[in-house]
This record gives sequence, structure tokens and C-alpha cells, in this order.
Amino acid sequence: MKRRLCTFYLIQLSILLLVCEQSNAQQRRLKDKPNIIFIIADDLGYGDIEPYGQKLIKTPHLAKFAKEGMRFTQFYSGTTVCAPSRASLMTGMHTGHAIIRGNKEVKPEGQQPIAANTYTIAEAMKAAGYTTGLFGKWGLGPMESTGDPLKHGIDRFYGYNCQRAAHRYYPDHLWDNEKKVILEENEHLKKTVTYAPDLIQQQALQFMDENQQQPFVMFLTYILPHAELLVPDDSIYQYYKGKFPETTHKGNDYGSDAIEAGYTSQPFPHATFAAMVSRLDVYVGQVMQKLQELNLDDNTIVFFTSDNGPHVEGGADPAFFNSAGGFRGVKTDIYEGGIRVPFMVRWVGKIKAGVDNNYIGAFWDIFPTFTQIAKTETPSALDGISILPTLRSSKQAKHEYLYWEFHAGGGKQAVRSGNWKAIRLNVFDKSKTIVELYNLNKDPNEKDNIASLYPEIVKRLTNLMDEAHTPSDLFPFGGE
Repeated sequence: MKRRLCTFYLIQLSILLLVCEQSNAQQRRLKDKPNIIFIIADDLGYGDIEPYGQKLIKTPHLAKFAKEGMRFTQFYSGTTVCAPSRASLMTGMHTGHAIIRGNKEVKPEGQQPIAANTYTIAEAMKAAGYTTGLFGKWGLGPMESTGDPLKHGIDRFYGYNCQRAAHRYYPDHLWDNEKKVILEENEHLKKTVTYAPDLIQQQALQFMDENQQQPFVMFLTYILPHAELLVPDDSIYQYYKGKFPETTHKGNDYGSDAIEAGYTSQPFPHATFAAMVSRLDVYVGQVMQKLQELNLDDNTIVFFTSDNGPHVEGGADPAFFNSAGGFRGVKTDIYEGGIRVPFMVRWVGKIKAGVDNNYIGAFWDIFPTFTQIAKTETPSALDGISILPTLRSSKQAKHEYLYWEFHAGGGKQAVRSGNWKAIRLNVFDKSKTIVELYNLNKDPNEKDNIASLYPEIVKRLTNLMDEAHTPSDLFPFGGE
């Protein structure tokens, strides 16, 4: 009897040791591959949140984020509008090389798809052993096209596939992977019942719950605070209602005449915009709280940024809120206000808290940063440079230059090299083409065009523009 009991206890002890070893191995694996959360707001200006000087809108969670992480002051989006900026993020290439260089609609719903052979940051991370999710807006190709997010490394997608559909905050449908989720209660834009961003946020938090035991990458591609100006009539909105002077915006209202790409009327555009930014802040706070609840906070690196500068559609008033942070320009401009964006990174115990960094970088740096964090191979053809050394306060490689192009407004190009920035306008009409030059160290607001004083620098930077731009059949630039 004693021998049987001894054998039984030895078996139980062996099982316990095995379970402990498996648990320890799991913990070692999780620590070796930290979770990554990349939060990207839509049309949020450099100055729209408290960490970057906002005085009228409360963003306490982002203020706390900045105090616990690193705040970048010279970081840039992929370009000045949505789809090409996100393509730059996902491919690690600037707009002179990336396959998507502008907003181009395709039928029945969506934007010009990335090619089947386009290798994305999500594919690289999935190959490195990560579970990947994207919640919000995709905009790089319809479902079942070559740009389907499920074909490019995304394990779970929930939200808007099409950026045109994302103009509406009470849409008639969203996408759950390849399934079209009909929001019947919104009655095809006739009623405002289900606020899509709240629904998307719920799915994102659920993804964190479901994947807490394995390394994950989560892209939170929020549509806030992109036009239209609309939020639920809750305590956030009521806090701002009546605080600001208002001018009613007349738009395309929900109801029998509503169109998908329209923006609703808004009697309180200032209060609504402020509430949208504060709601975004609440979402960020919920994500950070979830990390703590799941005991993942010290093993998750979180990024926060925006896809381009502030918009003026739908009644938005970036001048009132100083949304561009004092910089010249807004969305669709390639002045600083159109492309310089808030960019913060938080990693408990790995990144020095509460510090500012003046590294000059852009969206195409994110791909190699992710692969270096994951300790996996970085594709050789990328335009980006990993900023992990900067995050870890070690020696950082620097760009010779950064490049942007924009295919509307007559064609625009910009290059930044050190403190010098050149802008070429009206590229499509050679008789009207002009080049502007600014010293951002002395003139960050780009008020004083000094191109005539430095012809050699103008020539060097315009040569860099020509070098950076490769012809594209999908997005021909001027006379190509």
C-alpha cells in the first residue's frame, strides 16, 4: 500500500514539475517576444492632444502615456492622406517606392488593392510567431482582392474595409474577417443606433483577452477624429457642449437621402470634435487598463500616432483648436502641418519614461523596428531604419533624407535632409512648377521661403526628389 502511495505521489510530482516547466517555458517565450500594439488615429493633428500642447481638449490617458513613455517631436506620417500613408506603414516604403501612392476608389467597395506579392509588416510578424489583429480601418484593398488583409498577415480583422464607408460613424455594415456584418439597427444610414467605433473597440479588447497567452501584434486603426463630426450624446459630449462658440455645419444627414461618403450636419462642431478626441483618449485608456488586468503591461510595447495632419471636412475647424500645433498646413498639404504627427512609444522598464526625442523618422521606420523587436529577419528592400536603438537609448542610425509625394493638387513633392526641407509644387505642369526651401531649425513653421538664397541646396534636394521617385503605372506622376 505504501509503495502504491509513493508511486502515486511520484507521478503527481512529475506532472506538477512538467506543468511548472511548461509554464516557465511559456513565460520565457512571452518575454522573448513582447506584445506590440500600434495605435493610429485618423486625421489627428500634431497639436490635437495634451502631450503636444492642446489646451481646449482633455486627453488625460494620452498625457499619462507621454509621462510613462517617449515623446517624439520630429516624426512624420507616410504622406498627407489616408491610403498611401497606411501603405507606407504596412510596407516600410515611402511614397516614391510604395505600390499605393494615393486614394483611388475601386468597385464595389474599397480602395486600390496592394499587389498579391506585397510583403507587409503583418506578414513578417506572423512569420515570427505572432498572432496578428487589425481593428478599425484597412483601406488597402477589398475583401477577396489581392489586397485582402487576410492575405497579408492579418489573422483577425474587424472594422471598415473601405475608407469611403468609414466616413460614416453609424454605417450599415462592418467586416469581421471575410464576413460582412450587417448593422440592421442603423437601417442603411437611416438611423443612428450603433456607433461603430464603440463596437470595434469591444472586439479589440476581446482580441487581447483571447490572445493573452501568446505573443500578439494588434493594429488599432481608429477612425476618430476623422470627419464626419459625430459622437453619441453621452457624458463626454455633454462635457464640451456649450463650452465653445459654434457655427452650424450643414451636411448630408442620416435618413432616406443619406449617401455613404457624406458627412452629417452638425450644430455643435467644436464640441463634437473635442468629444471625438476625448473619446479616442478613453479608448487608449481602456487598452492600457486591459494590459494591466491581463498582467501584460511590462511585456507590451505600445505605439501611438496619426496617419496625417488635421482635416477641414465636415465642419472641422483646425485653426480653432490649433490642431496643427502651430505648423503650416493641414491634411493634403506637405508642409509640416500635413505630415508631422504625434508619435509616442511606451514600454515599461525598457524605455526611459517622460523623455522627448528629436529623432527625424517616418512611418517606413516602423516595419524594421517591429522585426528587430521580434528578433526576426528584416527585408532588405525597405526604406525604413529601425528606431529600436533610439527607444533603448543607444546609438541610432540616421536617414540621409525623408521623401513624400502627393498626387492631387497639381502634384507635390517634399524632401527633408537634416534641417533643410524642400517642397516642389505644381509638378504636373512644368510651366508652373516652383520649389520652396525652408530651414526647419530656424523656421519650423515654414514662413520664410529661402530658395533664392541657397541654389546649391535646392539643387541637391531636388536631385534627391528625382532619385527617390520611381515611376508607377498605377499612380503616374505628371507626364509619366
